[in-house]
Amino acid sequence: MSKDDELAITRGSGNAFRDAGLPDADTELLKADLSAAILRAQRQQGLTNAAAAQKAGVDEGDISRIRRCDLDRFTIDRLVRILNRLDPRVSVVVEFVPRTKLAQGRA
Repeated sequence: MSKDDELAITRGSGNAFRDAGLPDADTELLKADLSAAILRAQRQQGLTNAAAAQKAGVDEGDISRIRRCDLDRFTIDRLVRILNRLDPRVSVVVEFVPRTKLAQGRA
């Protein structure tokens, strides 16, 4: 393999949405994290989509949308409420990251 054939490695920022140049990257990452936690709680409790929807107080279609990562209809607040109804032991932590670290790709 010659030097010309080598691949360049680029360190990601920790946010694939930001790395892809998508708008509202931080919001999208938080929604993705919350939806993953919702699905994890559903799986750990052995709930069907219908049972999870009933427990969370939402339509079964909402659970299906979360499963398909179709999160445009959901606010962060709504996802947190759904998660809390499925697993009230979950806590959400917000951490301040200085902009200098964000610019260096350490967030």
